[in-house]
Amino acid sequence: METFFVFKVSMSIFARNMRENIIHKAADLFITLGFKSVTMDDIAKEMGISKKTIYVHFSNKTKLVEAVTFGLFETICDGIDGICDESNNPIEELYDIKMFVMHHLKNEKSSPQFQLKKYYPQIYDVLKQKQFGKMHESVKESLQKGVNTTLFRPKINVDFISRMYFNGMTGIKDHSIFPQETYTMDYLMESYLEYHLRAIVTEKGLQILNKFITSNQS
Repeated sequence: METFFVFKVSMSIFARNMRENIIHKAADLFITLGFKSVTMDDIAKEMGISKKTIYVHFSNKTKLVEAVTFGLFETICDGIDGICDESNNPIEELYDIKMFVMHHLKNEKSSPQFQLKKYYPQIYDVLKQKQFGKMHESVKESLQKGVNTTLFRPKINVDFISRMYFNGMTGIKDHSIFPQETYTMDYLMESYLEYHLRAIVTEKGLQILNKFITSNQS
């Protein structure tokens, strides 16, 4: 009986690990090549397993896309929380978050959000709401921290600016307005961050911003 219990636990751990490995590999392929381009066969081939093994854990590709999308979202949220806890000031905090997100999304070269919106609209809508909820609260806290430390102007509307920030960050990913042939995602995020911060910093905050931009360009 004890041997059977140990075997059952071992199989459960193996199944859980396999599921996580599938999600990890699929995430890597989806972000690199795009949600549409990657098939279940591609994932199975990359992992050296049968496609049937993937279907044991995910009944279809949509379920796998959903698991990858929300799993990546949670990973990024955890990273953002860590950055916010350790940041020196809200100006550097935003730049550190930008670098962290770009690293995990590999500069969004395959336009994962665009493909998600086009081919998996229901997942995209849920993700957008989750993203707004997380970013809205995180940016509000950051803005208030900037006001309290006199880096941001004292009379800014924290709630309004937080919503504008999310809208702007979402808007720069619209390729019909900012074509990939002209603007890289790194350039867009860098430029939008500077645009956003210059609108709300005090003289003290501007000195920090200019120093930070100069040190990162050198």
